[in-house]
Amino acid sequence: MGIMYYGGETPIRIEDRALAHLKVVIATKLRRGESFTVSWRHADDAPRGRSTIWVHPSIPLRFIFDDPEPATLSREWIEELANSANSSGGIMLVTEHLDEGAEGPLSEATPSN
Repeated sequence: MGIMYYGGETPIRIEDRALAHLKVVIATKLRRGESFTVSWRHADDAPRGRSTIWVHPSIPLRFIFDDPEPATLSREWIEELANSANSSGGIMLVTEHLDEGAEGPLSEATPSN
């Protein structure tokens, strides 16, 4: 289970693979100077509900992964998250859909437009 620290907020726990995909989309948006929201449902062991944060380039952000090896990324999942990031509702962290016929895996270090 990875952790995303945003500003002075409490740690946000997100499964490593999901966090790796989210990191690519967030880094791309912030590199462009864009602000947006990120929403997620609370984990089963947390109180019921969902949370949303406003992500802005001036607020510190840190990603910590349990797994020392970078994840193999799904192009389809990144595109789905990126499309939601460009909507008025912002990124809604959704479960992964397996790539079917994609151009092959991406490494976590692969830049995304």
